Amino acid sequence: MALTADFERLELPLEHEFTISRGSASTARNVAVEITDEAGTTGVGAAAPSRHYGETVETVEAVLPALLDVVRDVGDPLALDRIEREMRGRVNDNPAAHAAVSIALHDLVAKRLDQPLYRLWGLDPAGAPDTSFTIGIDDTETMRRKTEQAVERGYSTLKVKVGTDRDEAIVSTVRETAPDATIRVDANEAWTPREAVRATETLADYDVEFVEQPVPADDPEGLEFVYDHGALPIAADESCVTLADVPRVADSVDIVNLKLMKCGGLREAKRMIHTARAHGLEVMLGCMVESNAAIAGACHLAPLLDYADLDGALLLTEDAYDGVDLSGGQIRLGGLDRSGTGARER
Repeated sequence: MALTADFERLELPLEHEFTISRGSASTARNVAVEITDEAGTTGVGAAAPSRHYGETVETVEAVLPALLDVVRDVGDPLALDRIEREMRGRVNDNPAAHAAVSIALHDLVAKRLDQPLYRLWGLDPAGAPDTSFTIGIDDTETMRRKTEQAVERGYSTLKVKVGTDRDEAIVSTVRETAPDATIRVDANEAWTPREAVRATETLADYDVEFVEQPVPADDPEGLEFVYDHGALPIAADESCVTLADVPRVADSVDIVNLKLMKCGGLREAKRMIHTARAHGLEVMLGCMVESNAAIAGACHLAPLLDYADLDGALLLTEDAYDGVDLSGGQIRLGGLDRSGTGARER
């Protein structure tokens, strides 16, 4: 069985400059991967690398030839375990690059079997939670307008970026603008443990659902302190990157936020979900700012989740790919009229 593979850099403009506590961006840089079989069926995926985890589009492009050589050498897209094992033997790190290949292979396999991916896993699309929509840090009035726009578009769960000296004003403004919305906040490691505890006490007054990554990932004792003394449930993102991290944070958080670009692909994400369940944790699947070529694959894990934060492609003004319909935040897997992940080149 002959497989061919190629990749291409994507420069994706954002609708608004996207700011978190670590910095800002107006363009997302992804790398799309396409794997084609002898019948001409093509699976697509994408890498959305993050410098925070040591990856850039340049590092992705540097290792993809070796990863795709494995795919071509094995030759059978259904041999996912062998491909994954041999790819890690060639390139042990670079999870976003691995994720791009993983998503493309799963898309190809499901297309060959003429089924949407979630059906191959036996999942019920009705179990998928709605995705949140992210409100990035900005001046307060701009955040108000972003919130109004999100509500007008039908998004009822908002993820608000914080980690500034005016966090209460930010959350107060979002709550005032969206009184009926579910609100989550994400500090992206910005607070000290004591600041985080005080923040949870303040934010509880605004009916915040949970706080994501309140303290730096290199402070596990601080994370445990916030979990023990804070007034809101706590989710780990930067503190939970790989499968081995799940048991490490299990006694310090209520929720783990997994991402394909952190863990390296769909199979590893499923392993992390089941491991989190075994430790009594709730599970969220998040994303970077990503093309539909990547987000579409992640959406098929949604029936396994408690929370979804899969709005990466919704933040873009242009994308080379269509994907799963996420309008209004609903992950419409059941209405998917395409095989594979649902990603298609525009």
